[in-house]
Amino acid sequence: MSVTIYHNPDCGTSRNTLAMIRQSGAEPTVIEYLKTPPSRETLKRLIAAMGITVRALLREKGTPYKELGLADSKWTDDELLGFMMAHPILINRPIVVTDRGTLLCRPSEAVIDLLDAPVGRFVKEDGEVVEAR
Repeated sequence: MSVTIYHNPDCGTSRNTLAMIRQSGAEPTVIEYLKTPPSRETLKRLIAAMGITVRALLREKGTPYKELGLADSKWTDDELLGFMMAHPILINRPIVVTDRGTLLCRPSEAVIDLLDAPVGRFVKEDGEVVEAR
């Protein structure tokens, strides 16, 4: 199975998701999206594959979201994509792409539904236990 994760190593949710993927036996392609941001077209494809809106992919915490006034509904999808291209930190993460689908894995255990092999019991960095499904 092919697995790709758009990952931020500074994000606990992203680290937990990556660890669950690896615990399932898969070795994903890891794209550190802050170093190698997706193109506008790739971002559009990911959003469509996840079945979410452009706005739903915006990250608020720890980003220039408030300073840029992105809560204002005046911004079009195209404009919001432009902000994400200029400030990749605005792209929420982790995004995982597999043969089973594409998801924004928040919470991290959402990745389990995308994997072929079971993860089993997993303990997150904060001590929360995720039981096998």
